[in-house]
Amino acid sequence: MPFDLSLWGLPALLAAFAGAALLISIAGVTVVTRADEIADRTGLGEAIVGALILGGATSLAGLVASVTAAWQGHPSLAISNAIGGIAVQTAFLAIADITYRRANLEHAAASTTNLSLSALLVTLLSLLLVTSFGPDLTIWGVHPASVVLVLAYVTGLRMVERSRSEPMWFPRKTSLTVPDEPSRDHGGRKRSSAWVYGTFGLAVAALGAAGYLVTQFGIAVADRSGLDDTAVGGLLVATVTSLPELVTTITAVRRKALTLAVGGIIGGNAFDTLFLAASDVVYRDGSLFHAFNQQDLFVVAVTILMTGVLLLGLLRRERVGVATIGFESVLILVLYVAAVLVML
Repeated sequence: MPFDLSLWGLPALLAAFAGAALLISIAGVTVVTRADEIADRTGLGEAIVGALILGGATSLAGLVASVTAAWQGHPSLAISNAIGGIAVQTAFLAIADITYRRANLEHAAASTTNLSLSALLVTLLSLLLVTSFGPDLTIWGVHPASVVLVLAYVTGLRMVERSRSEPMWFPRKTSLTVPDEPSRDHGGRKRSSAWVYGTFGLAVAALGAAGYLVTQFGIAVADRSGLDDTAVGGLLVATVTSLPELVTTITAVRRKALTLAVGGIIGGNAFDTLFLAASDVVYRDGSLFHAFNQQDLFVVAVTILMTGVLLLGLLRRERVGVATIGFESVLILVLYVAAVLVML
C-alpha cells in the first residue's frame, strides 16, 4: 500500500530520497562482491553472472519502482524509470571507464558475450519502439508484446550463453586485456556457500525495499514540485534506482573484474526492458506500451543510439583515447547530457 506523504514537505521528501539512495549504495557494494564470488564458485564466468545474477539483482530496485508506479496509475513514471534507467546506466559505464586509468575499459574487457548482450539490448529496445506504434490491443489486460519481450529476452540469453560456450570467433588478446579468470582469494577469507548466497539475498531484498520507497517519494515529489511524471521518473527515480549499477560497476573495476563490470551494465540494461512487460501486467488502463508520450519515445531512441555507440566501441576496442577513455565513452556522456537538457 502507498504511504500517506501528504504532510511531507519537499525538503523532507528529498532527504528521504537521499536515505534510500544511501541504502541502495550500501546494498550494491555487497551485491557485486558476492556476485564475483558466485562467478568463481559456479564457473559460469563474469559476463554471464554479470548479465543474469548481478544485472538482475541490481535492477530489482528499478523493477519494483516501475511496477509500483504502473499499479498506482502512473504509467509515464513507470516507463521513464525503466528507459531512463537504461540510459543513465550506460552513462555509468562511461564513468567507470574514466576510473580505469590503465586503458579503455571496453578494450580491456573484451568479450564475445558482452558483444552479444549489446546486440540483444538493441533488439529489445527496438521492439519497445515498434510496439508503441503498433495496434493498441490487449488480451486479459496484457499486450501480447509483453509476452514476446520476455520470450525474446530468454531466447537472446540462450544465444549469449552459446556464444560463450561455443564461440565462433575470439577477441584478440593484447597486453591490456584483462582475462576473466576465477580468483581464489576473496578478501583473504574462506566463506561458506551459505554465507555468500545468504548475504547476497539480504542485499537484494534491501534493494527491492528501497525501490518501493523511492517510487512513493518520487510520486510525492512530482506532486509537490510541479514536474511531470516523465521528468521525475527519467531523471530522479531512474538515477536513484540505478545507483546499484554505478556502485557495482566501479567496485567491479577496482576488483579488476572488468568483464563483470561491463556485463553487469549491459546485461542489467537488457533485463530492465522487462520492467515494461511486468508493469503492463499490473497496469489496468489498457496497454502500457501505448501510454508512451513523445518524451518517452525520445528517450528510447537516444538509448538505442547510446547502445549502438557502445557496441561500436566494443568492436573497435580503442586502446587509449582521450584522457585514457575510449571515443565511445565520450560520445555516450555527450548524448546523455544532451538528452537530459532536452527533457528539462
